[in-house]
Amino acid sequence: MHTRKNNEYMAPLNSMTGFAATTATLDNGSIGLELRAVNSRFLDLSFRMGDDFRVLEPAIRERINDKVKRGKMECRLYFSAREGGLLPSEPNAAMLEQLASLADKVRQTIPDARPMGVAEILRWPGLLGDNTSDPEQMQAAALALIDGAIRDFNASRAQEGAKLAAIILQKVAALRALVADLRPRAPAIVAAFRDKITRRVEEILQGSDPERIHQEVALFAQKIDVDEELDRLSTHLDEVERVIRQGGSAGKRLDFLMQELNREANTLGSKAAAMELSQASVEMKVLIEQMREQVQNLE
Repeated sequence: MHTRKNNEYMAPLNSMTGFAATTATLDNGSIGLELRAVNSRFLDLSFRMGDDFRVLEPAIRERINDKVKRGKMECRLYFSAREGGLLPSEPNAAMLEQLASLADKVRQTIPDARPMGVAEILRWPGLLGDNTSDPEQMQAAALALIDGAIRDFNASRAQEGAKLAAIILQKVAALRALVADLRPRAPAIVAAFRDKITRRVEEILQGSDPERIHQEVALFAQKIDVDEELDRLSTHLDEVERVIRQGGSAGKRLDFLMQELNREANTLGSKAAAMELSQASVEMKVLIEQMREQVQNLE
């Protein structure tokens, strides 16, 4: 029987689901960076960030591409102004007049344009003084966060991937047990079925050539022999374990192996010569489907 040592080394196997968040403190506030991802056939990146950070998108995209291969991933980068600071007693008068003049010109061209609210005006950059950080300082701080965030993100995915790998290996062990149970019993099951069919055919075709009857029954018995299916199931299970222990981006390979396992289980069921084989085929397909559900979450 195929066995593995419990302490055998397993390389990381990443889930496509992950999350990481980190912050950096500046003089006038803080920068927050969040990475989160769910399942996807390919790497699908989207960004939510303020205008001050847009220039960083290519660099961040490149760093993520180097470390993440699959998943629908969102990167959120934002600046939060420091709370508790004293507000000026007066807004910037010159800027306020300029905003009013611009608003009048807009309404002359677009009479239905909605006027700006007080809250929008007060949030206008520079209206209440220099309450924001220097863009270059913000960008440098954001770039300093990205590598650590990706590292934490991948650590969360590896932790979830280890759980998924353990579940899959449990199902592999259950499938191996079914194959090991069937293998010594299959010849006897097929032989008993062959004898039963021989008697039935002889009863129906009394007086016919006995040699021809035995030839036809032997040919039928050969067609329902399941040794090859059991061998291929074992080979595919070996490959599932190898891929899982190799780690890395294994999701697509494992998904293909699930299809191959299911094909052999279906063939086993279609060739089944006894109730035991039919039941085993159904149990196998249930376990394979449970594995496939977990594989869908792997990178």
